[in-house]
Amino acid sequence: QVQLVESGGGLVQAGGSLKLSCTNRGRSLSTYAMGWFRQAPGKEREFVATRVWDDESTYYADAVKGRFTISRDNAKKSVYLQMNSLKPEDTAVYFCASHMVRNLDGTWSADNWGQGTQVTVSS
Repeated sequence: QVQLVESGGGLVQAGGSLKLSCTNRGRSLSTYAMGWFRQAPGKEREFVATRVWDDESTYYADAVKGRFTISRDNAKKSVYLQMNSLKPEDTAVYFCASHMVRNLDGTWSADNWGQGTQVTVSS
């Protein structure tokens, strides 16, 4: 079983920072690639970042490159998203995801989702 729980969202001013955490509290012993998506009001859910366990490669959406950093702690079965230089455009509900797969067209999909945590960046 996989149960993803996010935390760390909140309200910050533009230019500020937040760190999101996601922990797999399920009973499964398997390890899956984990990452983050977000969904802004009136927008489609979009890929943000992921870290591939097999080769430790990282992938970021163009909108967050240079500002966000994804990391993991295998012992804690957790993945983190350090968000710096936040912009109002980053305002969204952020979802943790596991068992992520990169599709042939370059988009990402996932088999499991957390409940989401709200990030609001004021101008």
